[in-house]
Amino acid sequence: MASHTDDSHPGPAGPADPAAARARLVTAPGPGGRARRAELSARTDDWLAALFASAGAPAGAAVVAVGGYGRGELSPRSDLDVLLLHEGRLDPALPERLWYPVWDSGAALDHAVRTPAEARSVAAADLKAQLGLLDARHVAGDPALTAALRSTVLSDWRAGAVRRLPELRELGRERAERHGELSFLLEPDLKEARGGLRDMVALDAIAASWLADAPREGLDAAALRLADVRDALHLVTGRATERLALQDQDQVAERLGVLDADTLLRQVYEAARTVAYAADVTWRAVDRVLAARSGRGRRPHRLGFPFAGPFGGASGAARRGAGAVARGAVERRPLAEGVVEQDGEAVLAQGARPAADPVLPLRAAAAAAQNGLTVSHATVRRLAAECRPLPVPWPDEAREQLITLLGAGEACLPVWEALEAEGLITRLLPDWERVRCRPQRNAVHRWTVDRHLVETAVRAAAMTRRVARPDLLLVAALLHDLGKGWPGDHSEAGEVIVRDVAARMGFDPESVETLAVLVRHHLTLVDTATRRDPDDPATVEAVTKVVTTLPRLELLRALTEADALATGPAAWSGWRASLVDGLAARAAARLAGDAAPGPEPAAAPTAEQERLAVEAARTGGPALSLLAQTGTDTAGTEPMGVRLLLAVPDRPGLLGTVAGVLALHRLAVRSAGLRELDPIGAGPVLLLSWTVAAEFGELPEAARLRADLRRALDGSLDVARRLAERDAAAPRRRGIPTPPPVVAVAPPVASANATVLEVRAHDAPGLLHRIGRALDGAGVRVRTAHVSTLGADAVDAFYLTDAAGRPLSARRAGEVAAAVRAALG
Repeated sequence: MASHTDDSHPGPAGPADPAAARARLVTAPGPGGRARRAELSARTDDWLAALFASAGAPAGAAVVAVGGYGRGELSPRSDLDVLLLHEGRLDPALPERLWYPVWDSGAALDHAVRTPAEARSVAAADLKAQLGLLDARHVAGDPALTAALRSTVLSDWRAGAVRRLPELRELGRERAERHGELSFLLEPDLKEARGGLRDMVALDAIAASWLADAPREGLDAAALRLADVRDALHLVTGRATERLALQDQDQVAERLGVLDADTLLRQVYEAARTVAYAADVTWRAVDRVLAARSGRGRRPHRLGFPFAGPFGGASGAARRGAGAVARGAVERRPLAEGVVEQDGEAVLAQGARPAADPVLPLRAAAAAAQNGLTVSHATVRRLAAECRPLPVPWPDEAREQLITLLGAGEACLPVWEALEAEGLITRLLPDWERVRCRPQRNAVHRWTVDRHLVETAVRAAAMTRRVARPDLLLVAALLHDLGKGWPGDHSEAGEVIVRDVAARMGFDPESVETLAVLVRHHLTLVDTATRRDPDDPATVEAVTKVVTTLPRLELLRALTEADALATGPAAWSGWRASLVDGLAARAAARLAGDAAPGPEPAAAPTAEQERLAVEAARTGGPALSLLAQTGTDTAGTEPMGVRLLLAVPDRPGLLGTVAGVLALHRLAVRSAGLRELDPIGAGPVLLLSWTVAAEFGELPEAARLRADLRRALDGSLDVARRLAERDAAAPRRRGIPTPPPVVAVAPPVASANATVLEVRAHDAPGLLHRIGRALDGAGVRVRTAHVSTLGADAVDAFYLTDAAGRPLSARRAGEVAAAVRAALG
C-alpha cells in the first residue's frame, strides 16, 4: 500500500488536501488493479484521519473501516463502510462533523456509531454486520480500541461458527436464486451472483472460523480478475454499479486491454467458475466438520446451492477443523475398480494406480455420478497430476465410462465441473477448449456453449429409453455444438470435428457416420417442421434423405428435443413439439415402408461353439469355455473381461439361472447372445455367449465360476435366495433418478418365427437375472436373445415362442411384457 503522505497525482489542492487527492484518483485515467484499490483505500484513510483530527474527537474513540474498505479493496465508486467506535459519552455533534464533509464530496457512506459492546451485540444479531466486522481495520484514533473489537468479534465468530455457518450458506442460496450464476449470465452481477465477489467474502469468513478453508489454487487470481473488471465498470459508467451491462462491455474490455467483449466475458466466466467450485468444495468440508461435531456422523452430501457446481485442500486452520472427522473410523465403500465412497465423496481406493490406469478419471467420474456423489477435490487433483492421456483410439471401457457419466443426468453436472476445474475435460476432448466459457449472445440461450452441451446431455439422459442406441444420443448431445468454436456454419464445422472425435473415442465406422449425421443436422428436424409445408411430400423427403434409417430418425428426434430444452424455455413449446412429432411420424412411416423387415441373419457358429454344442448334446449336461480377454495399452496388457461360452440342452429357466450366477460373482454383463442349435439331431441345445467384466476387484477364478454354474443348473445352489440375502445385507446407498424401464413388444414384422420383446432399462446388478426369471415364470421359451450394455443403459431383445415353438399371440405377448415390467419395478 502506498504511503498515506505520498501524492502520486499532484494538483491545485497539493499534497496537504487528502480529499482532493482522493477525488483525483477516483476519476484518473489508466488501468485499475490491486495497486489502485490499495492507493484509493490509503487516500481515503488519510482523508478520514484528517477529518477525525479536525472534528475534536476524544481519546477513547476510533474510526474503523469495515467490509470492502476494511480489506483495502475500494473500487472507484465503492461505498465507504465506516464505524465510529467510542467508549463512554460522545459529543452528539461529532459524527456530523465527521460525516458531512464525506457526504458533501459525493462519496457514498455507510456509517454507524457504536460502543464495543453495542457493536458486538449488533454482530450477534445480524450476520451481515458480523461479516463486515471480520474485516475491521483501524483508520484513526485509539488503535487499542480497534484491536480489542477485532479480537472480540473474531472470538465470537469462531465460538458461534457451528450455528452461524449454516446461516451464511442460506444467504448464499438466496443470493444465487435472486441473481443467478455469474458463469452463465450475459449481464452478470459481479458481486452478488453465484461465483462473484460476495462468495469470496463468505470463503474468507469460513477460513476465519478455523473449521475449513477454500482451495487456493487460482482463487486469488480469480478474485483479482473480478475486482479489476468491477473497477473498470465503475470508471466507464461513473456509477457504483455491479452489473456488467451489454452496452458497457466493449468499453470495459477496452479499458482493461482485452480484445473484445466476448473475451472479457470468457475471463469473467472462468474466474466465476473458480470461485463457485471453491465454494462448493469448501461447503462440503464444512458439512463434514459440522456433522462430526454434532454427532450425526457422515452423511452423503447434497450440494448446497440450487446450481450445480462443485476445490479441496486446506490450510492449517482447516486441518484443525477436519481433524474431528479424521480421528474417527473412516468408512469406505467400493464403487468401481479403484474407486470408493468416503465421507460422501468418491475417492481413490488404496490400491488404485492412476499412473498405470488412464481410464481411472472417467471410471471415478462415472461411479460418482451414478451414485449421486461428486469426486473429491484431492482425488481430482491427483488424477490430473498422475494419469496419462488415453491412448487413441480409446479403450472400450473409457468410451463406456464416458457414456455412463453422461447417462447420470443431473448428477453428472457437479462431477463434470470437478473434472473441468483441473483441466481433465480438455485433456479428454481437446476441442472442448474452443467452446469452454464461450458466451452465446442470444436471448434464447441460457448457458455458455460448453454448459449448453452438458445440459443437452443431461436432458438426453431422460430420453434414453426412446432410442436403440442411447450411447450415440448422449455423445451427440455432448458434441453437437462443438463447431461454435470455429468459423462458419457451426453444424458443418461440427460434422468435421465429430468425425475425428468419435473415431478417437473408438466408435466403429457406422456409429461415427451416425454421429456425424446427427451433429450436421441437429437443427434440420425443427427447422423443417416450423418452416416448411407439412403436407408437401418434399418436406418429408428432406428429412428421410438425411437420416436414411429409422434408428437415426429416433435419435435425431430425441436430440432435437434435448437441444431445445437445454437452450431455454423459449426454444421448445407444445406447438413446436407437435410440429416436430408430426413430421417425424410421417418420416418414420416413409422409412418403414422402404425398410426391409426382419432381423439380420445370425452368423454361423464358430468351431468352438459347435464343439460345445455337440458335447452338451451328447452328455446331456452343460459344456463351458472360459477365455479371459485382454486389452493392450501403453501400460501393458491388463485383463479386460471374460468371454464365457455355455452350451446346455434346452431347459426352462436357463437364462435367469446363468445370469444370477454371474451376478453372485459381481460380474457385469456387457453383452450376451443366446441362440438355439441342434448339432446332432438329438434335440435343441441353447448356446449362450457372454462378455462380462468385474464390477470391482479381480475376476473370479474360472474353476469356481464353472463349479457354481454346474451347481445352479443341477439345483444345489439357490441363486435367487443367495442374491436376496446379499442385497438385504448390503448398506442402502442413495440412487439417482433414472428414466423408468421400457418393456415393449416389437411389431410382428420384426420376426416371422418369434415374438420380439424389447427391454430398455437402467443397468444394475442382477438385471438380466430378474428378466430371465420373469420370462421363465411366464412360461415362454427364449429362442434367441441379444443383450447389450451401453454406458449405464441396458438394451435387450428377446425372441420368444410358446412351448410349441410358435410366436405368442398379441394378448399373451402383452401379459409377458407386463410380467417383465413388474419384475423390473
